[in-house]
Amino acid sequence: MSPGEKKSRARSPQEFYDEIKELLIKTKPKLKDGTTKDETITKNLHKIASLAQAFTEQRLKSSKKSQLSDLLDQEGVNLWNVSGVVRQGSATDSRVVVAALRLAGFRLMEAGLEPKPDTEALLHILQIASKTGATLSELGHNDTASSVLACAAKYEEALRNIDDPSGTNQQARACVTAVYLSTRMEAAWREGNEGLAAFMADKITENDGRLVLLSNHDRETLATKLLDIGKSLLRSCYQDSKSAPEESKANDAIRWMQKAFFVIEPIDCATNAELAELKRSVLRSLARGYFLSSSQDPENLIRAETALEEVIATIDPSADNVSSEYQQLRWMKLAVIKRRKAGDTVLLQALQAIIDNLTYSESNLTDVLQELRTLSQYHQLVTSATQYCLHRALQCSWSTDAVERLLISLIFHCSKDDKHDRAIQDLHASFKELSDVDFELLKAPATACITLLWQYGDRHYHAGRWKEAGDWFSCGTDSIFASLGPVSSSKCFRKAALAHLKRKDYAHAGSIIRRCPDTEATTQYVTFLIAVHQGLEDEAIKSIRNMVHAVNFDRKMILLACRLAHDLDMKILLLNVLKALLETLNFRENVENITEAVALVRCIIRLIIKLLGEPAADLLVSRNVWTTRKYSNAMNVAAVTVAESCEQPAMLVRDISWLWRTAYNCAIQACSDWEDREDQISDIFDAARRLLELYILHATVEVDQAIYVYLVNASFASASGRVMSFRRLRSQTESIEIEKHRDLFNEVNQSLQRIVKVLREEKVPQEDLPRLESSLQILRVFIVEAASHLSDWNTVLATIEGWLQFPVNRQDKSSFRIQEASRSNRDSLETYEAFADILWEDKNCPMHVLFTALEATLHACLALGHFSLEKFSRWLRAMCIILLTRATGSDRSKAVGYVDQAIAVLEEHGDARDGGDLLYPLDERQWLLSTAYNTGIECLHASMVDEAKRWFECSTIICRFVPDGRQRAEKISTTYSDLLARYPTR
Repeated sequence: MSPGEKKSRARSPQEFYDEIKELLIKTKPKLKDGTTKDETITKNLHKIASLAQAFTEQRLKSSKKSQLSDLLDQEGVNLWNVSGVVRQGSATDSRVVVAALRLAGFRLMEAGLEPKPDTEALLHILQIASKTGATLSELGHNDTASSVLACAAKYEEALRNIDDPSGTNQQARACVTAVYLSTRMEAAWREGNEGLAAFMADKITENDGRLVLLSNHDRETLATKLLDIGKSLLRSCYQDSKSAPEESKANDAIRWMQKAFFVIEPIDCATNAELAELKRSVLRSLARGYFLSSSQDPENLIRAETALEEVIATIDPSADNVSSEYQQLRWMKLAVIKRRKAGDTVLLQALQAIIDNLTYSESNLTDVLQELRTLSQYHQLVTSATQYCLHRALQCSWSTDAVERLLISLIFHCSKDDKHDRAIQDLHASFKELSDVDFELLKAPATACITLLWQYGDRHYHAGRWKEAGDWFSCGTDSIFASLGPVSSSKCFRKAALAHLKRKDYAHAGSIIRRCPDTEATTQYVTFLIAVHQGLEDEAIKSIRNMVHAVNFDRKMILLACRLAHDLDMKILLLNVLKALLETLNFRENVENITEAVALVRCIIRLIIKLLGEPAADLLVSRNVWTTRKYSNAMNVAAVTVAESCEQPAMLVRDISWLWRTAYNCAIQACSDWEDREDQISDIFDAARRLLELYILHATVEVDQAIYVYLVNASFASASGRVMSFRRLRSQTESIEIEKHRDLFNEVNQSLQRIVKVLREEKVPQEDLPRLESSLQILRVFIVEAASHLSDWNTVLATIEGWLQFPVNRQDKSSFRIQEASRSNRDSLETYEAFADILWEDKNCPMHVLFTALEATLHACLALGHFSLEKFSRWLRAMCIILLTRATGSDRSKAVGYVDQAIAVLEEHGDARDGGDLLYPLDERQWLLSTAYNTGIECLHASMVDEAKRWFECSTIICRFVPDGRQRAEKISTTYSDLLARYPTR
């Protein structure tokens, strides 16, 4: 017989049986030895299953049952029993062998099945098939599991078609069918066939008659499977929202978990802890699902809350109340309540439940505080919850760190309350509770709390809310901060007293300051302030005397007292303050040189004279000294004295040094403090400059280079102030005398010449040169501005072109002119932009002057390579208009050169955008195109073909940067050709 014929011959049942028997003989000893890791066992078992399936298929072709079927059935039962032993006695890696044993056992029992099995046989084989399919599905052998479950489907259909009038097997049929359907459901789910899985779940749960017949264990198993599928869907809501919207998956998960709850709800779980836990797990998962899907269905929030309350109601208070699992339930309930925007009372109850069952730890307390931060819109709720948590911390003896953290959090939160009185009451209530239990903060947390109280008090103080500031400062005097000592409480009392003083509640301020020790100078100073504002001159004098001899005395207090006495015109008090000031000078340490004392006494006397002579003078004494014109003679006398005091120059030079520094600092301070006083500030800077010049002239040694920097700064600041004042005057006055314009120009020009002189003599440090040269650039702008108002266009041109006096280099000191600033320098660009802006706004500016400014600006832009495309385009347009208006060949040539430059810029930056807008404006591009085109036509009409050609070339190139550029370029080309034909070249 040929191999082909042998292969095509059908094998007999005996041959199948013999081969199966041979494989069983090889495999059984290995199973008894416990060598389940041998791969040949799995292969042999799968081969046995395959042979048994082939035996069954061949047997089904005939209606006869042979003795071999019974033998195979017995072998199948043996393998099935062995699978149970292997599963119980081996590690988890034996699951593959167990699956193979079950598959082989099922196929062998299937081979031994009657052609028309009875009910019991069908029940048995259906259960075996379901369990086998479940095992294979768990391992991911989906094809094999599908094959087995397909056989199970046939047996389930056969079982369904058998009548059972007596109902003897009704419960068994229900249980086996439920096992089969749940197995099909799990297998379909694992394969990703969600539709089939849902269909099987519906078949299980929709048949109430079958569910009633199931045992509690079967119900528990079925509910667990349904819950696991629901949980997996719920987890996917958090992990991956790409395959389906989060709400859709949450709704699917809810349907599965509702089925699980439907299965387990009728069971009495009171006596079965495992069933009770399963029911709680279903409810917890349902609550999560309802919460996630609440954005689609807001009613799900109520369902979620109901489910959580049902779970929480089952908690045993004696055992489970503080466990982390049930604490999470309370957190979930809080999240649900927040999302459904419940009232403050409900939210507070939920928070209190969490706090009541909180086991203290830093992380748990942090969770509570972070949650409270998310509820900041419910201000009073957060306050009540924080106070309740603080009460709980004291009641349950939590660590001091917890109390300190809660207290700091409460202070921080109360600072945001829009009702100040309520916030202070809340703080005092919490402080009292701490004081009642004799709780005292350690230094570090007490310092943190005091710092916060001062910070919030200072915030109200600087905003002019004096009462609120005083209340916050007063909070720092509570006994719980006693660890910081009396220094801290005294400072709080002083701050509170000052706040009430600002409020003009002098009686209240006085009662507060009297609670401070009177041995501190600062306390005496505050007492002095209160007495002065109350008009108690004797009390104020007493405070001044005590202050001089008190601890931590600072002469600044006397100086401030002097100013205050002068402001209030309390002459007797003023004299006593000056006397105390003189006493502090006499008792100062390290004052050995009488020269210094004489100079200071002279200044004090001069100050007294001016204070007494000018009772309505400004608060700043220095301003009266150097800004009032009637004292200008005194400055001249001082200059003469310095010039004539050659025998003792050191003494006078030192006095002058003090004077110029005082004037300079006063002017600097005035820049910050004085508004709309540019002229007066300029006078002070000018006085400082004059004193500096005197100091440099009569100094016994070479002065430091920094002195010249101050000189330049004073001169520049004086000129700048004049310009600022003049600008405001022009905005307020329609016409100004020409002499004022000329005076301003002269002052600015003189300032520039002084700075140039200092730079020429190399008196300033090298590192200060860039800043000083920047000052020169600004002065150039001022000169152009002033000269334009005078219509002195020659000076404007000279300034723009850079031909003013300045050394060309350090070596050539005989030639003076300002070099033109490098146009790669950003300061130069800004200077030329300023020139252009000034002249552009001046309607009287001649065209050639404006053109020069625009040309310089444009060149500076291109040289720097960093400029505004919009400004560039406007400047270039103005220049081209000017050039084309002149209508000369050279001007047209120059204009087309600028157009070429614009094209170069467009080629580099033409597509640059800011948001959706082109940086090089579209209207400017259209203007370039139309101007180039029209100029080309004009040149062609004038028979200037070469010029026309260049203009037409430019317009053609510009078409690339405007909408419909190609059509326009073609139109321009056609027009150009037609015109050439009409105007032939010569």
